[in-house]
Amino acid sequence: MHDDSLPLDTPEPEGRSRRDVLRTAGVAGAGIGLGLGALESGPAHAASAAQEPTSASAVPARQGATMIGVPFERRTTVRVGIIGLGNRGGSMIDLFLAMPGVRVVALCDPVKDKTERAAAKVTAAGQPTPATYTKGDHDYENLCKRGDVDFVYAATPWDWHFEMAKTAMLNGKHVGVECPIALQLDQLWELVNLSERTRRHCMQLENCCYGRNEMRVLRMAHAGKFGQLLHGAGAYNHDLRGLMFDPDYYEGPWRRLWHTRLHGDLYPNHGFGPVANYMDVNRGDRVTHISSFGTPSLGLAEYRAAHMPAGDPSWKESYIESDRTISLVQTAKGRVIRLEHDVSTPHPYSRINQLGGTKGVFEDYPERIYIEPDHKDDAWGDFSTYADWDHWLWKEHADPPGGHGGMDYIMIYRLMQTMRLGLVPDFDVYDAATWTSPVPLSHLSIKAKGAPQPIPDFTRGGWRTKRGGVDSEKPAED
Repeated sequence: MHDDSLPLDTPEPEGRSRRDVLRTAGVAGAGIGLGLGALESGPAHAASAAQEPTSASAVPARQGATMIGVPFERRTTVRVGIIGLGNRGGSMIDLFLAMPGVRVVALCDPVKDKTERAAAKVTAAGQPTPATYTKGDHDYENLCKRGDVDFVYAATPWDWHFEMAKTAMLNGKHVGVECPIALQLDQLWELVNLSERTRRHCMQLENCCYGRNEMRVLRMAHAGKFGQLLHGAGAYNHDLRGLMFDPDYYEGPWRRLWHTRLHGDLYPNHGFGPVANYMDVNRGDRVTHISSFGTPSLGLAEYRAAHMPAGDPSWKESYIESDRTISLVQTAKGRVIRLEHDVSTPHPYSRINQLGGTKGVFEDYPERIYIEPDHKDDAWGDFSTYADWDHWLWKEHADPPGGHGGMDYIMIYRLMQTMRLGLVPDFDVYDAATWTSPVPLSHLSIKAKGAPQPIPDFTRGGWRTKRGGVDSEKPAED
């Protein structure tokens, strides 16, 4: 159903110089403790030596009022600044330019040619020439200081996401970041605290939450079609070996180098976000613990031996990331979520996308459904017959432009709509932190031979209140 010929998040390392990326190759094989305060902050310290983690269950004192239920300020035009204009950012700019009431006013990428190509798209769309920032890795800070930017979108290598989100909020900007939003528990808490203190929204732009299947299952789950929810599953199982060893696709080996640093699930958001929505995580339930297990790390080394010439820089790397990680997440209501991650072995693409309850089950890849009383005799049913359950966004935009089956467009359309109309966003900083928390916690669990790791309550008790989310009502447009 979706066009998954490319990774769902395909940024190039716009924010980080090739020198910085290559410099970290020497940490091959180093283990990293990722509890609170385990690493020094900042991209240059992404591979710092291991330290003993602080308890993940510790909840720091609130520094500001909750951001749950806080609407955007209503505005006629949303002024957007984009940081990172490689594969992901360079394509997402087309969607921002296609939105009503949106103007792209500033662009940043240290690779000047990318910024110039993106600026040409802006003027071709009939908008004024945007300001450009190309003077080194930290010029994004100047973009964030502008007084005419309402929303900052960051599509850069993972190492930079935390610093860019932080900088945007400190300069009074709402911010949306490609996943994962950060890589350490202390960073996740800092983003939560900053969002509350600055009153700016900080969002994980998780496009898979806006897939047609995901939104249909979400509405059916909320209507009780699956009965009482019991279990779900999500994944990012996507063979990226060729792309990770392609010197041109990822500018520098930044994504592959994360396989020399961590054992756990590097990219949980695409699978976790939709299932968390089905189960109203942070909206009546919350995730409490995660137990993770990992296979040996063999796939990338075997691929390198078969495809990379002697003397290639990759031969200096030692891979420790498990070829497949499998995590079990428990919720406060006793539900179980299974998460998987595998980008290092050959297999067809799958996000699993499963939901089961007392009345039946849905499974994706391929899509199929079995719910009572509609089905019987252990025979799967045709999910397409439930098209009436499609979310209003998909009924209104039946054939959206853009990649990944249109969910990128749906996500950006809805985000910009909530900003223009002054609505509460579909997800917030608490969702961002929750969906990303398996990155450090799965690493710690695997190191502890599967021992459960507590998942912090980033909402500080706010999860107990039922509230809206991606399963939204269509707003009235003025």
